[in-house]
Amino acid sequence: MIETKQRPIHLDLRRIRMPINAITSIGHRVSGVLIFLLMPVGIFLLDLSLMSPEGFVTVVEIFNAVLGKAILLLLMWALIHHLLAGLRCISIDIDVGIDKPLFLKTARIVLWAAFPIALLLWVAL
Repeated sequence: MIETKQRPIHLDLRRIRMPINAITSIGHRVSGVLIFLLMPVGIFLLDLSLMSPEGFVTVVEIFNAVLGKAILLLLMWALIHHLLAGLRCISIDIDVGIDKPLFLKTARIVLWAAFPIALLLWVAL
């Protein structure tokens, strides 16, 4: 008789390794939620900056503050990651990049490229 491994009584979440595709997918969802949640803030700041010269100065001061810069960097990461992961999903839908090596490579590219691109754009501002 074949002996099977005992199933764990409880899951040790520190020992579970998620596949790279799952991490990319979770990042895609998190970035979408961040974009959705920060959209009202962005609309408010745009409205404030267009109301008057004083409102524009206020918005500039917000973005010059440390917290404002951090939120702007987070938003840029979310936009870039969501764009790259979305392009990856679209290419998979049209049967491009469905071979396992390329599939894993594109997942790594999305994860490793999003933050440096966002950082470069953030520095350019």
